[in-house]
Amino acid sequence: MAKFHVTTTVNGEEVEFLCDAQDSMLDVLRGPLGLTGSKEGCGSGDCGACSITVDGRLVCSCLMLAAEAQGHSIGTIEGMAQGDRLHPLQEKFIELAALQCGICTPGFLVAAKALLDRNTNPTETEVRYWLAGNLCRCTGYDKIIRAVMDVAADMRKGVAA
Repeated sequence: MAKFHVTTTVNGEEVEFLCDAQDSMLDVLRGPLGLTGSKEGCGSGDCGACSITVDGRLVCSCLMLAAEAQGHSIGTIEGMAQGDRLHPLQEKFIELAALQCGICTPGFLVAAKALLDRNTNPTETEVRYWLAGNLCRCTGYDKIIRAVMDVAADMRKGVAA
């Protein structure tokens, strides 16, 4: 079977990889690229655990063919922190205990960042709608929603970067 050579940007760094036609972006992230933050929860795009951004657009990496990454900019959970400095969403999730087992957390964080990159003043309904594609079996979602709302408020005040 022929391999595809893909050149793309992941978390701001240019990367190259070889993949088979049927390899998902999740397969390549977790395999050859060694970025294991995105999790496979369902493999069918229903849970959001594997959420990434592609050119700023939220995507389930289990549904994206790796070959489709050619020339695009991919953002993963590993790209949220700046060195040792956590993203404000990551800090707030910890502060409010908006995580438990951690399987869904990377997807929620990537999705929440994608929302706040577009809209720093979402209503609670908008946050709930935006995160509706992310499922969690451990929490009641309230702490997750509160964390996103708090970071949005901080962003509007100029507290969060």
